[in-house]
Amino acid sequence: MTVAPHAANISARAAVTDDIRARIDATGADLIGARDRALVLVGFAGAFRRSELVALDIEDCAFGKDGLVVTLRRSKTDQEAVGRKVGIPYGSNPETCPVRTLQSWLEQAAITTGPLFRAVNRHGQVQQSQLSDLTVARVIKKLVALAGLDPARYAGHSFRAGHATAAAIAGASERSIMRQTGHRSVQMVRRYIATAACSGTTAQGGWGYERASDEHASLPRPAVAGGRLAPIL
Repeated sequence: MTVAPHAANISARAAVTDDIRARIDATGADLIGARDRALVLVGFAGAFRRSELVALDIEDCAFGKDGLVVTLRRSKTDQEAVGRKVGIPYGSNPETCPVRTLQSWLEQAAITTGPLFRAVNRHGQVQQSQLSDLTVARVIKKLVALAGLDPARYAGHSFRAGHATAAAIAGASERSIMRQTGHRSVQMVRRYIATAACSGTTAQGGWGYERASDEHASLPRPAVAGGRLAPIL
């Protein structure tokens, strides 16, 4: 397996937690804003590629008392369609909790089956078809610009890169990062760790996770250090 396509995206700035919060603050109070908040927070917490996000159906999401388990039925590194499960615990801040924001989007959009992330027309009507990965890239660029950041430094892969970099800053192991992101190349993960080492950010301040209780034990563990943790984004 080659990692060259991933290497080309490392130059796009990884989305770390402060940047994610800035993007959330830049979303509107309308239906599009609800979708964009869910898109950003689920994308970052799950370390998903754009193509993985837009391929998700509501049937791929299992909500429970511990949080959300997303089933990726196929991804770029899973050409045999074996699939894998990604756990996303509840965040302690409801406004930036990926699980709650996704539930809010689904409720407001009245989505009960089919594509998870959909277009909303200028009349506020939710469309039936899924978003394209190009639309996700445009949403990211829009929110980055509204947040006062440089759109040229971000890309769709910055969700995945941002998660990996932030986890590395927090001291997560290579194995745990690979488990969450689905990377098969340890060399690529080490590039994220090297980026984190150069950032000068401490593990305590860089990730935005806190220790969780045993209520999160049933979720597939996210890429964090020191046992089970839950996001406080």
